[in-house]
Amino acid sequence: MRRKVLSGAEAAALVHSGDTVTTSGFVGIGVPEALLEAVEARFLDTGEPRDLTLLFAAGQGDGKTRGLNRLGHDGLLRRVIGGHWGLIPRVAQLALAGKIEGWNLPQGVISHMYRDIAAGKPGTLTRVGLDTFVDPRREGGRINAISTEEMVRLMEVGGEEFLFYPARPIDVALLRGTTADEAGNVTMEREALILDNLAQAMAVRNSGGVVIVQVERIAAAHSLDCRQVVLPAALVDAVVVSAPDDHMQTYATAYSPAFAGRIKVPAGALPPARLDARKVIARRAAFELPVNGVVNLGIGMPEGVAGVASEEGLLDHVTLTAEPGVIGGEPASGLDFGAAINTDAVIAQNQQFDFYDGGGLDMACLGMAEVDARGNVNVSRFGPKLAGAGGFINISQNARSVVFAGTLTAGGLGVAVGDGRLTIVQEGRARKFSDAVEQVTFSGARAAALGRPVLYVTERAVFRLTAEGLALVEVAPGVDVERDVLGQMGFRPIVEEVVEMDARIFREGPMDLRRDLLHLDLGDRIQRDDKANRLFINFEKFRVRNQEDIDRIRAEVERLCEGQERRVDVIVNYDGFRIDEDVEADYVAMVQDLEDRFYRAVTRYSGSAFTRMKLGRAFTRSKAPHVFETAEDAQAFLETSGRRT
Repeated sequence: MRRKVLSGAEAAALVHSGDTVTTSGFVGIGVPEALLEAVEARFLDTGEPRDLTLLFAAGQGDGKTRGLNRLGHDGLLRRVIGGHWGLIPRVAQLALAGKIEGWNLPQGVISHMYRDIAAGKPGTLTRVGLDTFVDPRREGGRINAISTEEMVRLMEVGGEEFLFYPARPIDVALLRGTTADEAGNVTMEREALILDNLAQAMAVRNSGGVVIVQVERIAAAHSLDCRQVVLPAALVDAVVVSAPDDHMQTYATAYSPAFAGRIKVPAGALPPARLDARKVIARRAAFELPVNGVVNLGIGMPEGVAGVASEEGLLDHVTLTAEPGVIGGEPASGLDFGAAINTDAVIAQNQQFDFYDGGGLDMACLGMAEVDARGNVNVSRFGPKLAGAGGFINISQNARSVVFAGTLTAGGLGVAVGDGRLTIVQEGRARKFSDAVEQVTFSGARAAALGRPVLYVTERAVFRLTAEGLALVEVAPGVDVERDVLGQMGFRPIVEEVVEMDARIFREGPMDLRRDLLHLDLGDRIQRDDKANRLFINFEKFRVRNQEDIDRIRAEVERLCEGQERRVDVIVNYDGFRIDEDVEADYVAMVQDLEDRFYRAVTRYSGSAFTRMKLGRAFTRSKAPHVFETAEDAQAFLETSGRRT
């Protein structure tokens, strides 16, 4: 049996100048720190290896010196193709200075490229990246002027536009697992993620390259449970046992059995976050959570939505996910991001992106660094700062609905939150809503053309994407619209009807959001007065999201009206009512059915002229819309109608 257990220095010697190298990892999870350290040490001692091409999907670093930052030396790298650059400033500076060639491609595309390289395919064909900076009609993903090679091409298939990302052979994989046996079989039982290790190993093996794996420990040959083996020995050329400091589970946690799925953490084990601007944004975003739906939460501001969902008792009613492969449970934040507690499953990163790209996400909540009047979002590049797109393009382009989360201004922003109000104590120095974004990471025009619901949630205002551009739809209680919102933007959004954000968002303690999203209060909202023979329906601040909501309403009305001898008069309060466009026709059909079966006369009221107009249009095929401004007007109509009868 060939000896596969090597020292770090021996493994580093397997990397040759000019090689194409791929590495595993997500932030600080699964990063082969000891291998990267050994390659760095060899280069600093001998000047070898030089001119490497680095290919990676997810960001791998701590924003300082660890992870891929260890490769950030002039001469060690010649070109870098990566998904997220924000955590590797040493490498990013080389690209920005024009010392290396650099491309920023979508994380999910690179993740899929590993499989396509392994399968001997010519490349990866996808819609991901269309109309963004990755599109060759814009920048083609290039970071600087010396990066001239075409890494992405526009193609037409069946009359539809696609992007084609050509495959390339990979010479070396630097990967990480938990236990290796002497033969080279590798398990990952103490790792928080599986990532793309298997696909990367296959891609390198089928390219005729070398696969090197960092592990914690060595077991006897062929003694590992075959069901636990992620990397079979046939794919592994060398194994290096790492010191504990170079094999932390994440960059923030040495080891958590909860991250490894070994234990379940009791509900409420994580303390609620304090009520500040970040939590206000997370709370408002949580109002959009789809019951029984699947959600992706991005890094940064959106991370707080998981904590809010936990605090509100919603984790059993929504499946939270993260792009490296976490499904269910509560995603972690900070340098633990990518890990999660109480997960239902952890799958390979490329499989997660299969699900995302195919439209499996009911909602995505992502950060936003820069937004323009057309609804374009930039999270990837800002002057001298190179963040990179990561999985943002895959996720934002394919989720059924998107919520962007971030403060309205940045740099020194201070707010006071309490008693149902928000006060701007100190305005941020930088405007995030500008006339034009520096780089298009999300295309507002493409999303609007596809009819994709998109919200932009800040601590003081909420905007909605329309076909005409960004529209202001909500403001926080206590905020002056002209001074605190419009006056802090580089463009004037569409302003038609603006309502106040829910005051509960700005108060301490749980919001009882579970009651709202699960419609547990329908019995209180729909009541019958047998003496007056009237049905009162209170839909104030009620939202109809899907067919299940429509069915619940129908069932409650049927419960109160079936078997009654007389038809009933109905008054409906539509103040603050919302209905998602894709179920509006089904809702109207349900109401018309109830009218035909149970109702004598129906009156509706709302203080909003915009809502009255929409209701009037929606119910034109009813017996009569009868939409009034006040409850008194609606009541008076029924009184008059009753006398006429």
